[in-house]
Amino acid sequence: MTRSGVRVHWFLPTAGDGRDVAPTDPASRRDPSLEYLVQVAQAAEHLGFAGVLTPTGSWCEDAWITTAALTRETERLQFLVAFRPGFISPTLAAQMASTYQRISNGRLLLNVVTGGNPGEQRRFGDWLDHDARYERTGEFLAILRGAWSGEPFDFKGAHYEVEGATTLLPPDPLPEVYFGGASPAAEVVAAEGTDVYLAWGEPLAMIAERLERMRERAANAGRTLRFGLRVHVISRDRADDAWAQADRLLDGMDDDVIAHATAQAASTESVGQQRMAALHGGSKDDLVVAPNLWAGLGLVRGGAGTALVGSHDEVAERLREYSDLGIEELILSGFPHLEEAYWVGEGVLPLLGLGREPAPMPALGGSSSR
Repeated sequence: MTRSGVRVHWFLPTAGDGRDVAPTDPASRRDPSLEYLVQVAQAAEHLGFAGVLTPTGSWCEDAWITTAALTRETERLQFLVAFRPGFISPTLAAQMASTYQRISNGRLLLNVVTGGNPGEQRRFGDWLDHDARYERTGEFLAILRGAWSGEPFDFKGAHYEVEGATTLLPPDPLPEVYFGGASPAAEVVAAEGTDVYLAWGEPLAMIAERLERMRERAANAGRTLRFGLRVHVISRDRADDAWAQADRLLDGMDDDVIAHATAQAASTESVGQQRMAALHGGSKDDLVVAPNLWAGLGLVRGGAGTALVGSHDEVAERLREYSDLGIEELILSGFPHLEEAYWVGEGVLPLLGLGREPAPMPALGGSSSR
C-alpha cells in the first residue's frame, strides 16, 4: 500500500537464507526451496509490502522461473525481477515480460542489472568492458520498449540489430524498469531509458548529491525519474536489541570470509560496489557511518552492504529523511528474511502510514446463526 506516497518492497532470498549473513555452519543455512520462498513471499504480501526484489546471478536461482512459480501462491504481490540484459535477446525479454504480465495479472517489475564483476560476466560469455556493457544496456532498453510499442520496431546499433521486433500483445501495464549504477556510463543509461533509479544505502549527503545530479541528467534528456533506495534493516522494539543483533551478526562473520569479500571488492568494476567498500574499509571497526546506518553487512556480502539499525521509531525516521530527499521506492531486507519481514512489517511500516489494512474487529455480544 502507498498511503504515504512511498512504495516499500521486501527481498526474496533465492540464494539461501539464515540467521547469519554468511553462514559457515550448514545447520544454520536455509536452502532457497520453493516451499521456503513461498513463506517469505506470502509473509511480504500479508504484511503489506508492495513487492519483492529477486536477485540475478550464477550464485542464486533464476529470477524469472522462481517468481513465475510464486505468482500462483500470491494474489497482489509484485515481483521485481532482476536480470542481465547482455545475456538474453531484448526481443525475447520483451516477449517474456509480456507473457508474464498476462499470466500474473500485471504484477511484473523489471530490475535491469548490467553487472560489474568481470568473473561473473565471463561465466556467461560476456567479455565487454565496463562502459561498453552500459552502452549495450542502453540499446537493449531501446529495443525492449520498441517491441512493446505495438508496432514492428527496427533498430541498428553497435551491439544489436533487429528488424520488426514486436510481441504478440504489448504488456498491460508496461513493466516499470528499475536500474542502479553509480558510474557516469550507468547514469547516462538511467537518465535516458529507465523509470526508477536505485541507490544503495549511503549517508544522506551522498544520496542527495546523486539524486540532484540524476535529476539534471534526466531533465537534459527530456525525462523525469523516480528514485529508490536499497538497504537492509535491523529494527526492534528497543534500539539496544537492534544493535545487539547487529553485534551478533558481526561476531558470526568469519575473518577468512571477510578477507575474500574484501579482495573481491578490490577487483570489481562496479563503482557502486567500490562506494560500499569504502564505507567499511574491510575493518570491523567504525562501522556506524551515519546515524543508525551500519556498514557491517558489506564486510561479507556484495551488493547493498549497509543496514539501518535501531528502534522502529528510529528506523522510520531515517527512512523519512531519505524520502524527504526524493526517495519514493524502498527495497528492504534482513537476515533471516522471513522473521525480519515481520519486524519491519509490524514495527516500521505502520509508522510510515504503510502496511496491511487492520482487520475489522468481530462484533461482540451479537447473535449468530447457523
